[in-house]
Amino acid sequence: MRLEGRFCRCCGYLAPGEFVGGATKVAKRRRLQFAIHWWVDSALHHGAHRPWPLPTGTWVMKQIWHDLLFAHWPLPADKLRPQVPAQLALDTFEGYCWVGVVQFRMSGIRAHGLPAIPGLSRFPELNVRTYVTYGSKPGVYFFSLDAANLAAVWAARRFYHLPYFRAAMTSKEIGGGIHYYSRRLRGEAEFRGHYRPTSDVSLREKGSIEHWLTERYCLYATCENQVFRGEIHHQQWPLQDAEAEIEMNTVAAASGISLPGSPLLNFARRLEVLIWPLRRAE
Repeated sequence: MRLEGRFCRCCGYLAPGEFVGGATKVAKRRRLQFAIHWWVDSALHHGAHRPWPLPTGTWVMKQIWHDLLFAHWPLPADKLRPQVPAQLALDTFEGYCWVGVVQFRMSGIRAHGLPAIPGLSRFPELNVRTYVTYGSKPGVYFFSLDAANLAAVWAARRFYHLPYFRAAMTSKEIGGGIHYYSRRLRGEAEFRGHYRPTSDVSLREKGSIEHWLTERYCLYATCENQVFRGEIHHQQWPLQDAEAEIEMNTVAAASGISLPGSPLLNFARRLEVLIWPLRRAE
């Protein structure tokens, strides 16, 4: 049977004639849209804010980060230098290094070209980090990362040389605030507290401490005295000021870091992130 007609873009109904040779034009269009959705991410069209061009090659993973709290403390460089590999230069803002404890939950985790896998695509994560440079590229160095997913812990250790640990974790929104709990299954590393945004969303200006802390587009790891870099991409952080009540925080101490006083707090509701494979840094 051969029909002639057209497809209505407004209502989505097939007009007579879309079935030609057993296949439909709309089916072909939908297959093309599906392929574009999984292979070409819209975030790649936004790169003017980046400090260097988008990485070459194909990204390998996408993640969506939700309800994220940046909690940052300043520390003198001499207090942090023994904890960071000598190949990486400590990055400082107005003379101080900064240590971050960052908690959030992830969803939509998927490999390039594939859909998310149920049971493996959403879980909380918490990391302890500082900021470094290598080869003129500023990035993030992780002291530890806790995740509530055994497969993710194994894969990140195996393929990214990152110090991931499995933890019992929850992240719940209650009364407009985020109640967060993390306890490492082995060792003494625990975080318990709640936080909420206190201002409207804004894109922080270059030169501000918030921009310096958050606008970083690679991570660093070391293995057998080699430095590796993992490139990432996302749109500029949609930050809000935040308040938090931290009842327990021993995750930095588990890495030998003592945190002083009260932290600088920032909140982000949602951010989509693309990740490239780890490569040896030149």
